[in-house]
Parts: sequence; C-alpha cells; structure tokens
Amino acid sequence: MNPAVDVEDFSIVPPGHTSRGRLERVLRRGDFAVTAELNPPDSADPDRVFEQAEPFEGWVDGINATDGPGANCHMSSAGICALLTRVGYAPVMQITCRDRNRIAIQGDVLGAAAMGVSNILCLTGDGVQAGDQPGAKPVFDLDCMSLLETIRIMRDEGRFLSGRRITEAPKLFLGAAINPFAPPFEFRPLRLKKKIEAGAQFVQSQYCFDVPMMKAYMSRIVDMGLDEKCFILVGVGPLASAKAARWIMANVPGIHIPDAVIARLEGAKNQKREGRRICAEIIREVRQIKGVAGVHLMAYRQEELVAQIVEESGVLAGRKPWKKEPQPGDQALIEAAAEKARILRKAVTQDKEGKS
Repeated sequence: MNPAVDVEDFSIVPPGHTSRGRLERVLRRGDFAVTAELNPPDSADPDRVFEQAEPFEGWVDGINATDGPGANCHMSSAGICALLTRVGYAPVMQITCRDRNRIAIQGDVLGAAAMGVSNILCLTGDGVQAGDQPGAKPVFDLDCMSLLETIRIMRDEGRFLSGRRITEAPKLFLGAAINPFAPPFEFRPLRLKKKIEAGAQFVQSQYCFDVPMMKAYMSRIVDMGLDEKCFILVGVGPLASAKAARWIMANVPGIHIPDAVIARLEGAKNQKREGRRICAEIIREVRQIKGVAGVHLMAYRQEELVAQIVEESGVLAGRKPWKKEPQPGDQALIEAAAEKARILRKAVTQDKEGKS
C-alpha cells in the first residue's frame, strides 16, 4: 500500500490517494477502520436519515448508503448520500447494476462526486424476484466487475465508456463486496483477484460468524499477496436472538452461523445482549487475522448498538475515528443559497405589491 499522508485538508487528494475522503486516509495510514450500514427509510422525510446516522457519529469511519437492498424500493442511495454530505457526513455510496444502465450509472457517479461522495461500493445487485415487485424489469447492463472498470476509467482516464472526455474526473475510492462463506470456497480468492484487477481498492465481506472460515480465506488471500493490493473489511453484526439466527440461515444465502453460536444465544438470559457480546468478540478476533484492515458493522434495526459494540470490542484503542466533515466551500455555498433565497423572496414580494 502507498504510505499514508494524514492531511486533514479535505479539499485536496493526498499523494498516493485517489479520493479526498477520510476512509481512504484511515486505511492507508494503517488504522483499523470501522464502517457501518445505514438502512434506507421508506420515507421522503430527510430527518429519518439524520436520525439513523446520528448513532454512528464518533464511532465509525464511513457510512454505507445501500441501493435498493433485497430488490426492494427504499429511499435511493444517491438521495441518502446527498443528505449525508449536506451536513458533513462521509458516506459510502452503493451502486447496484440491477436498476440502471451504463448511461444512468455514469451520470450518478459524476453527480455523487460533485456532492462530495468519496467512496463508491460496486455491486451487481439482487435479482428483482427477490423483492416485493418481481414484475419489475431488471437491467444488468453492467455487473460488479464492469462497473468497477467503468468508474476506474472515468477516474483515472477522465473519459466515459463512449470515449468522450470528462472535463473534471471524479476523485473516488472504489470498493466491492466479497463472500468468503459461500461455495465454491476455492474460487472466492480468485474472484477477489478479478475485482482488484477491475479496480477495487477496498472490499467489505458478508456477515462473519465463523472466524475459522475467515482465517482460512485470509490465509489464501495473504499467500496470493492480495492483502497488499486491497483493504479487506470483514462484515460483522449483532444477532438479536437464536430465532433470528435460524431465520437468517434458512432465508439469506451465503451466511453461515455455527451451531455453537446459536446454542450460546439460546442459553442466554438476554439474547439480544449476548448477540452484542458475540459481535464484539468476533471483531476482536478478526482484528488479529493477518491482512484484515477493518470491519463493516451491519446492525439491521439495531443501530443504537453500534457505539456499544465498537467500544466493547476495543478496536479503536482510544481513537475517535469519525466526526462530521465540513466539505470545502460548504459555508460559501450555504451563504450563496441564503442570499439567492433572500433575493427571490424580495422579488416575489415586489411582484405581489405591484399586482395589488
């Protein structure tokens, strides 16, 4: 990896970096990174987004804004990112290939970069049959590999796939997803290699409840030298109960929960608290695995537990990783918008007075 340059001027891209964002800086300087996932609301109320993001502040280095998870409609990832960047948060914008073609996606990338988004996670996306509108028409013009390559070309070569030049290339840190817990296991490291070659600089894994399986995967990753080319964040999350764990095993492909974990939850007086403890323990364990650069904490409908889990895990070691990041020029934009609104109100008032 390139050496870190801890420059807190977020208007510039530090040497060896491809974005202005904090997540890339944290990873490149060797800190153990923590990211979390914001579940999109079924609402047009911006306060719902701010309320869900608030528990993360001061505890994580980035917030994932999901893009139609499970092929269900929610507030868009782009919309959430627009809200989060407006108040200074640093989101990871997820883009799936299910719903938009390459023209729309490339436009979204430029729009996201213009809003101050520094991190994009590239996903193929669940099929429409997985969601509550199976009659929707899927697009899949690109997949995760070609999406990574597309955005890398836009960033590094300053051009669209058509060859047309981009006047100001987006400055982005590119990510992808991995699943070490789904067969064929021997293929998973090779797939990561392909994603890195396509442009992935960081990856976030599916939920890890089986640490020995993660160790076996990472052993192959290290042997192939892939940990030197990509930052690997292990997916973790609290289980609310043994019943929830069994439901996940039966209904969510690619997640393996060992019987011992379920038995431990069943034997606990407070299963939700035990699930939190198990999550903190897993974070401590995966931190010791060679090649692991951080964790991605997915606390679905348990966002209030994130701070407790991170604190209990001890992975921050006194580091306060994340606060709202005012974007360069934000204050000037706010003042300009206020002045424009004042002028508009004055013009409307004068127009009404002239008609009366």
